[in-house]
Amino acid sequence: MGTILTDTKLQAISEKVNHGERLTIQDGLYLFESPDLLGIAQLANQVNQKKNGDHVYFIENMYINPTNVCEANCGFCGFKRKPGDDGAYTMDSEALLEYVEKRWNDNIREFHIVGGHNHEVPFDYYLNTIRTLKKHYPQVTVKAYTGAEIEFFSRISGLTMKEVLEELIKAGLDTLPGGGAEILTERYRLKMSPDKASTDQWLEAHEIAHNLGLKTHATMLYGSIETKEERLIHMDRLRQLQDRTNGYMVFIPLAMQPRSINAGIKRRTTAFDDMRTLAISRLMLDNFDHIKAYWINIGVQLTQMALTFGSSDIHGTLIEERISHAVGALTSQGITREELVYLIKSAGKTPVERDTFYNIVKTY
Repeated sequence: MGTILTDTKLQAISEKVNHGERLTIQDGLYLFESPDLLGIAQLANQVNQKKNGDHVYFIENMYINPTNVCEANCGFCGFKRKPGDDGAYTMDSEALLEYVEKRWNDNIREFHIVGGHNHEVPFDYYLNTIRTLKKHYPQVTVKAYTGAEIEFFSRISGLTMKEVLEELIKAGLDTLPGGGAEILTERYRLKMSPDKASTDQWLEAHEIAHNLGLKTHATMLYGSIETKEERLIHMDRLRQLQDRTNGYMVFIPLAMQPRSINAGIKRRTTAFDDMRTLAISRLMLDNFDHIKAYWINIGVQLTQMALTFGSSDIHGTLIEERISHAVGALTSQGITREELVYLIKSAGKTPVERDTFYNIVKTY
């Protein structure tokens, strides 16, 4: 049975989707306005079913934030410290290995590494972090350093971004995480993350990585000062880069976490906005295989709902996530594999444990 859409404009968009035509930013703006959220959900669900069937992916992963010292001043961050601040830290190799050892289990397949832009240490510190982990855990994928960090390393080392990435790959880098993208428009970045890579630099870091053979991730941090049009421009820029390189594996919309007293944003995103944004992401990003519902930001129950709104991935077990929690994420810092499997099964889907590159490890 086809979707019953009462809204003629939504019907026209539905026709486009069914014929494999790309949606425009105007189409996207309409989807953000349309009162028929469930019609949009059904459409996104159809697209996802075509791409992924009933499979919902997750990974067993560990977060590592080697340093929280940062030169940047982003309006949404509760994680960073300035050198010498209370609570500022930079792990050396020994502290790094101790951190991992305490949280280790044999199912972990991925280290997810992001940290502050710490200019007190040389680029070699960041290379050494990867070398150390690869030496002691050669079987684990290293997903390290955002596009913004790549640009930062280029500044502190005097190397080009390409040279930076080549050095990181030599040290054992396997993929880049999707962070540091925030919203890919300059109006937003000048206000919210003025000291970080520009839109073009962030995209360039990923394009270079793709051309060097890395598959990478892309995020969008929504729910603050950006307009709906800026969210769509962000998606369109990723889509254009994906047309050229096909290097992105997944898109991850991240809901802003404004719990911190000094965050300046007092409201959380609504459930409606979260679900709509996920569904629209699935419809706009026709050349991405996966849209990820990030349970850390939207909670496990909405994540379960997201599985019928176009999402095919719910991230992972994530032993101890700190960055969203530093600004007040309300979720727990980790989840068990049993909980993830139950979450997916009780939504009528098939849980699939994956590695970083979406190869199937186990189907439940």
